[in-house]
Amino acid sequence: MKFTSILKSIIVEQSRFEVLMNALTKPGKDKEGNKTKPKLSAKEFIALVMADPTTRLNNVDVETATPEELGKIKAGSYVPWLVKHYLLPKTETNPGDFNYEKDVKRAKDVFMEDIYKVTDDLKKFERFKGKLPKEMRDINKLTPQELYNAVKDFDLTMATTTKAERKSAPVHPGAELVFDGPNWRVIKIEDKGQLGKEAACFYGGGGQDPKETRWCTAAPGLSWFQRYIDKGPLYVVFNPNDTKIQPVTGLPVERYQFHFPDNMFMDKDDYAVDLIDLLNGRMAELKDFFKPEFAKGVVLGGKELKIDSLSSGPVGKFIALYGMEDLVDNLPLTLETIAIQNRDNKEPIRVELPEDIGRFSNLKNLLTDNVSFSKIPESICQLKQLRFLTVMRNPDLVEIPACVVDIPSLIFLNFKGSDNVQVPKEVEEKGSSIGPNMWDIGN
Repeated sequence: MKFTSILKSIIVEQSRFEVLMNALTKPGKDKEGNKTKPKLSAKEFIALVMADPTTRLNNVDVETATPEELGKIKAGSYVPWLVKHYLLPKTETNPGDFNYEKDVKRAKDVFMEDIYKVTDDLKKFERFKGKLPKEMRDINKLTPQELYNAVKDFDLTMATTTKAERKSAPVHPGAELVFDGPNWRVIKIEDKGQLGKEAACFYGGGGQDPKETRWCTAAPGLSWFQRYIDKGPLYVVFNPNDTKIQPVTGLPVERYQFHFPDNMFMDKDDYAVDLIDLLNGRMAELKDFFKPEFAKGVVLGGKELKIDSLSSGPVGKFIALYGMEDLVDNLPLTLETIAIQNRDNKEPIRVELPEDIGRFSNLKNLLTDNVSFSKIPESICQLKQLRFLTVMRNPDLVEIPACVVDIPSLIFLNFKGSDNVQVPKEVEEKGSSIGPNMWDIGN
């Protein structure tokens, strides 16, 4: 039986939890009598039933209930809609396409990650559907995105506190006030334990009903919060002068959450915002404050700077906001690898190596490709751990410091495509040529 047929057949008995569960979590048979896999696991089914705000548990603990106790549960009226959109998500690919199965899995993972948001939307739909246009009052005619767009404005409230009270509001335990400017306040959450989770719930409004934001870090439980906080701190940004305030937390309706390690910058509805536009515009006072976080975001584990594109990702954002020179100046001293490959453009891009490149005392590998600079600073000879020096396709480079041959760990030089380089006689005497503008100088 097709999935759509199963739904039609169980709608008449949708209030019976065990009927739905058996239909969707037990193996079935196709027209030829062959055994088919269950549509859902028991865990998935329970999550979908619990996501329906009209489900009535009647004091039954779903996870420990006996079959007899399950018969007391009345599954909500929105369960078939939830099941349908979980099992048949919209994807950019079609059935039979190479990536279709992968796209479906990703869409289902996201649906479960954000299921508490759908619950909030269904609560508002149940309460306010009489105020919606007639064509939006049938849940079966709406996708989850259309549902959200239909009900998203129903919970806005105006301020109940004074401006002075909001300015002096205490910082929640587990968080830290790290910036308090004329127009913007920044809260930093980096505690990885229960206090940090409670702070994330508070500033995300996750403990309120209806929820004040749709951030998964503010959802019940630790899993999504832990996934992000383990990589780096969360920043919550809002304007304390805003007059549109949520009455329970006292926080502005408009607020943002930034997570630099994942390059995620979200508004209260968990939609990505253009951080370049914000920091060059409304949030200009925060531009310098966030510069170190951007710099850390382009370095892997504090040890590797690997750039394949100078116009996209964290690197592209940093350069758009601060320029290439600032990127180099803000790199951590713990770097072991610098690899800058300009693959966006046919022509080399201009990036000068810092005069004090010797400050990166742990540097082992330096690679540039299709990047133009006129000199390699003498301070490179201070890099006692440098093993590989590769400068490819740099038409402006003319000289190499002769002292590179004295770097104790250096074993390989590659200037392929940098045709104007004059090789010091010290390199020629010590090294062995292994190709055009390539030398093995290891002992």
